Amino acid sequence: MEQDQLDRETFSCLICLDLLKDPVTTSCGHSYCMNCIKTHWDEEEQKREERERIYSCPQCRETFIPRPVLKKNTMIAALVEQLKKTGLQAAPADHCYAGHGDVACDVCTGRKLKAIKTCLVCLASFCEKHLQPHYDSAAFKKHKLVEPSKNLQDNICSKHDKLLEIFCRTDQKCICYLCTMDEHKGHDTVSAAAERTERQRELEERRGNIQQRIQDGEKDVKLLQQEVEAINHSADKAEEDSEKIFTEMIRLLQKRSSEVKQQIRSQQETEVSRVKDVQEKLEQEITELKRKDAELEQLSHTEDHSQFLLNYPSLPALSESTHSSRINIRPLRHFEDVTAAVSELRDKLQDVLRDSWTNISLMVSEVDVLLSGPEPKSRAGFLRYSCEITLDPNTVHTRLLLSEENRKVTLMDQRQSYSSHPDKFTGSYQVLSRESLTGRCYWEVERCGIVDVAVAYKTISRAGGKKECGFGFNDKSWALVCQQNRFGSRHNNIWTPISGPDSSRVGVYLDHRAGILSFYSVSETMTLLHRVQTRFTEPLLAGVWVSYIEDSAEFCKLL
Repeated sequence: MEQDQLDRETFSCLICLDLLKDPVTTSCGHSYCMNCIKTHWDEEEQKREERERIYSCPQCRETFIPRPVLKKNTMIAALVEQLKKTGLQAAPADHCYAGHGDVACDVCTGRKLKAIKTCLVCLASFCEKHLQPHYDSAAFKKHKLVEPSKNLQDNICSKHDKLLEIFCRTDQKCICYLCTMDEHKGHDTVSAAAERTERQRELEERRGNIQQRIQDGEKDVKLLQQEVEAINHSADKAEEDSEKIFTEMIRLLQKRSSEVKQQIRSQQETEVSRVKDVQEKLEQEITELKRKDAELEQLSHTEDHSQFLLNYPSLPALSESTHSSRINIRPLRHFEDVTAAVSELRDKLQDVLRDSWTNISLMVSEVDVLLSGPEPKSRAGFLRYSCEITLDPNTVHTRLLLSEENRKVTLMDQRQSYSSHPDKFTGSYQVLSRESLTGRCYWEVERCGIVDVAVAYKTISRAGGKKECGFGFNDKSWALVCQQNRFGSRHNNIWTPISGPDSSRVGVYLDHRAGILSFYSVSETMTLLHRVQTRFTEPLLAGVWVSYIEDSAEFCKLL
């Protein structure tokens, strides 16, 4: 240690850490500024009743009763004055002082220094100087030192004023040892350290899951980027080949050539947009997972068990991934089939306007690189796609009573009081959902009586007879007719009888992109009643049709 450092330590006040002013020395041999030690003892007096007043040395914690009467140490004072003439300064650099957001030393008076550790036994924070006794004295060896903490009061029992060092598993909270003797008596309790170990293990498992999802997501993002390039390359090649073919028959097919180019580019834009949308969502999810991982990592390094357990329950649950673990790519040649169709068109010029043009359009529109996953095999699998359905009062027939937060309808004998609206059904006892359904969706309907469970385009007619607006009687709706002990399906006024187990609950699974609509009988098991395979051209709405007075249908809460 250099000489000037030795002088600073020797002649600095152990409370304010500045050069001693009016130095006094306690009977234990430690020196302080007279004002600093008086202030320290004044604070001790305020904390205790008169009969309990004990005065201690801030350095070694030796106690004095009664309060010592101190006199200025003239020898030390003379030495300090001599040192001042040599230019010695004891004040630390500005960056050592506690500022906004820092934890201040509880021992320093005046301008406080930054604390470097917090003692969970002393329940105080200390700067480097005032922490030294914890390292030098055997009395402090068992004290628990952690990173500086501003929330020391959170570690104290508000009822017993004792350290919260026990965790009650029954009530899921930190308590002190006295709490185990009264309101937590007989509860399942462990040490905070033991509970921390268990929760730390759970935290590490969660981090492992997050990191695995990050890796899977990054792989999928790379695959999607490659697919974007393949789509663009295939589209460019298809356009080039088509242009060459159309040039050979420019006079007859100029108009068709322009339309094919437009379709290709439109479908290319659609597919690239869809892929990039998935890519963007994956990148956002990865970013969010990394942020959550950073939060979990920060919490995992918290040394204070109580703080760890206090903050642990507030951690948000890890949400389900919004994409499958692997991105499936349709194994097609993208737009190459368009070229083949155009070549066929060139060879069959006379038939182009009648037959081949439809074929070209179909080849373009069927470019679809992102495959939907397989249909779930269990109710738990379907519930992953569950959606909350609420019924739209603007569409409900006036004889239907809405209840259960607009999830249930009952056919009544009297008309109900609803505001008039152009979307309201007037010819059938029907109602549609507020929610538009795209992607993969699942919902369940609990029925009482004869009910049609249906889906329909928003453009379905709201007035007229069954053919115009009845579910299943037109090409804009599909219905499962649930009667007593039997079922049937209806679409475009075509009726198909269905056999299956009778159940009051019907499950509906929709994969809009894949064109799949499935109806299930739901009881202890799920039984497929009917599956529709088609091509949906618009978003769908869920709906029900109730046939007889007091019959009802309710969209179940599954989330």
